[in-house]
Amino acid sequence: MRLEASQQQLLSRRLRPLGYALVAVVGLILALTWVAVQTQVTLAGFLNGESLWSKAQKQAVIDLDEYATHGRPSDLASFRRNYAVLVADRSARDAIASGTFVHAEVEAAFARGGVIPEAIPGMVFIFQYFTGMPYVREAVAEWRSVDASLRELEVIADRLEQDYRPDASRPPEVSDERARIATLNNYIEPRAKAFSLNIANGASWLGRVLFFTVLGVAALASLLWLRMAQRILAGIRGTEERYSLLFDSAADAIFMVDQESGRILDANDRAAIWVGCPRSDLIGLQLSSLFAEGSPETGEGLLRTAGGGTRPVETQSSLVEWGKRQVSQAIVRDISDRVAMEQERKIAAEALASIAEGVIIADADRRVTTVNDAHTKLTGFPAQVMRRTRFDATRTLPDGRPLPQSLWDNIAAGDNWVGEVESRRADGTVYPELMSISTIRDREGRPQHYVAVVSDITVRKADRQRLQHLATHDPLTGLVTRSEFERRCAEAITHAAHERGAVAVLFVDLDAFKVVNDSYSHAIGDALLMRVAERIRAQIAPHDVAGRIGGDEFTVLLSDLRSREEALVVAEAMLAALARPIDLGDYELYVTASIGIAGYPLDGNDAVTLIANADAAMYVAKTEERNALRFYTPKMHADARRRLKLASELRQALLRNEFQLAYQPSIEMKSGRIVAVEALIRWRHPERGNVGPDEFIPIAESLGLIRQIDQWVLATACRQLMQWDEARLPPLRLAVNVSAGSFGHPDFLQGISQALESTGIPPKRLLVELTESAILRLGEDTQRAMQSLHKLGVAVAIDDFGTGYSSLAYLKLPAVEYLKIDRSFVTGLPGNPNDVAITEAMVAIARSLGLHTIAEGIETEAQHEFLLRAGCQEGQGFLYSRPLPPDEVARLLAPKTTGGKRLSLVPPKRA
Repeated sequence: MRLEASQQQLLSRRLRPLGYALVAVVGLILALTWVAVQTQVTLAGFLNGESLWSKAQKQAVIDLDEYATHGRPSDLASFRRNYAVLVADRSARDAIASGTFVHAEVEAAFARGGVIPEAIPGMVFIFQYFTGMPYVREAVAEWRSVDASLRELEVIADRLEQDYRPDASRPPEVSDERARIATLNNYIEPRAKAFSLNIANGASWLGRVLFFTVLGVAALASLLWLRMAQRILAGIRGTEERYSLLFDSAADAIFMVDQESGRILDANDRAAIWVGCPRSDLIGLQLSSLFAEGSPETGEGLLRTAGGGTRPVETQSSLVEWGKRQVSQAIVRDISDRVAMEQERKIAAEALASIAEGVIIADADRRVTTVNDAHTKLTGFPAQVMRRTRFDATRTLPDGRPLPQSLWDNIAAGDNWVGEVESRRADGTVYPELMSISTIRDREGRPQHYVAVVSDITVRKADRQRLQHLATHDPLTGLVTRSEFERRCAEAITHAAHERGAVAVLFVDLDAFKVVNDSYSHAIGDALLMRVAERIRAQIAPHDVAGRIGGDEFTVLLSDLRSREEALVVAEAMLAALARPIDLGDYELYVTASIGIAGYPLDGNDAVTLIANADAAMYVAKTEERNALRFYTPKMHADARRRLKLASELRQALLRNEFQLAYQPSIEMKSGRIVAVEALIRWRHPERGNVGPDEFIPIAESLGLIRQIDQWVLATACRQLMQWDEARLPPLRLAVNVSAGSFGHPDFLQGISQALESTGIPPKRLLVELTESAILRLGEDTQRAMQSLHKLGVAVAIDDFGTGYSSLAYLKLPAVEYLKIDRSFVTGLPGNPNDVAITEAMVAIARSLGLHTIAEGIETEAQHEFLLRAGCQEGQGFLYSRPLPPDEVARLLAPKTTGGKRLSLVPPKRA
């Protein structure tokens, strides 16, 4: 019983080829039968075609004879139809015999001859390949023998048709024609009968051949199948005993289990030994009850053993048919050794894989046996490529030398080695690597394996170098920082003191760099600074030092000099180099620089003093001339201290109410009438007296105070305009200058709205004067800001037009209604032709755009007359009035004076 299921499974496998062979035999017989059926269909088509052909031949003779006797057209038409059948069969036959034919045309011809459609392909096949077959050969010969006679019948029909025409000149020779038709029929009829007889005999003969062929093939196939069955059954009987022996003596426990109930049907001796009970006691038990953990279906588990122990096992089950019962054959294998080994390997593999560093294990010859995934990712060498390769073959010392033998001798002696090496990747690149090597020894203490732990320190070294570089160099230009410059300057001073030489420090500051930043973008400004740094480096010797200590401030250290005057050559070359145009792709910029020079030992004994004194000299060069250089003098420090003090006092000027406003009238050119005033700020210093705007405005901008000053000017001027209105003076337009910092501030528009609302001044009477730099500084937000001013009703005048970097596109911006012609163009009028052309062009542009023009700096009658003729509408200048205090403006505008002398303008003399 325990062998039955296994025998059934084995029998099924052994008998499967026998079943396949039986299917093949049956299929062969069916195929032959199908061939026989198709052949019979073809023969039936032959017989059918022969019958139709004979019938058509006979009927054609009869119709032609009737037509010869009576001349009826219907008889001739019937003859033509039957003759067409004969012609169709004959044309198909001849086309096949020619060897070159179109199947579709031949099949269509047979179809016209009335052949059964299913038989046509077979007929074509036989006529093409088997015309020499018995009876077919004779039948075809008889068929061909009557071709000429049939064609003669057609000739007779054509002749009779001509004779029976209504316009025929003579009657037909009926008797002669009928006699010839009878003669032809006597020749055709016996041959037609012979054709029919041969076709019938051929069909009978071919049927017998097919029958005996099918019978012979079936008998032969059956004989072969029986011989195969005998061999297979003999083999099955021989394997039964071997299978029984293997079942009982197997090293694994085998259980035969009912699939439905899970109960054991049989078990081998090994199963009984492991469980510790007779085989008979296992019958009927649930197999799952023998497992302490897992189950037969889980694959692995713990099998209960004698004495209450467990054994790790692996179960493999296969389902077999045992009669009508589904039986599972469970093979239970002891995997105690494998589990222990896998556990050890798992621990080792997890430990190795979890290490972030690359690990290499090599044999005593330093040939790699194992590497972890981290090493593969690190080097790009797969584990199989590294295997049996000396791992030190791809590593050298940082200087390129191979790892010395002394290193391996020390490791073999018991020392661990840790150091930096240069390692090569699979793609040929190299990288720095930190490597630690230790040994695993055998029982005799000899090195059995080497274990190397490696890690890529490229990032670590790069970070260290980058941090060192960033700590001492400017990230934008690559020049040294202030602290590094001071350190190197101190070293140079120490060296110069020892050698009794000199050191010079150059302080370089770009002129109008802020305009470039405001006009273009910070990205363009950064690109400009990098190109400037390149030009500075190009002018100094390799041992000299260039540094960047501020936005557009650079320092240069010239060492190994005999006197500070030697720095003059380098400074002049540097000025010339920086003055050349700088190509930045879409832009070509022109910048200049101011340079201050201070030297050791004349101007200071330490780095900080030299840099400060060079800075003071640079400031003098910038304020006096620009694109110039100056050597330091003690007086420069006094001026610098004065500027610092002025900056400190400027912070308190607003709180102390030290600012005042003066108002310069703007007159209508044609009438001389005052139509507007421009508010101009003045600083009345308690100790220094009047401080001009040119002196304190740049300081206010650098300190960030300019927005507060602009807000004070706007509020004060609006209040003054309100007071003049309350005094019933003629209404004026008030112009207020706004700096770039204020114009770009988010609260700028709100400040204007508040000033207008608090004073009640109509927005159309307020004119905001903006310089080109202020408009350019706002960049992409210019359109938005101008649109907001336009909605508010406040007009904008572009001041100093043509002196900066502006585009004519700004004249089309919303709110721009006034164009101020700068005094630099008015001064040369009317004698300077360039100023004349520029001024006339400005006035023409303004007129075409509907802008109001205001000329500044008019001081002579000639200037007034020229501008009037050119079409300029308003003018400002000393020819009319200087900036005045508010009370003098009121006296100037008053229609009548009640006392004292009325203030009057200085109008041009006119006829």
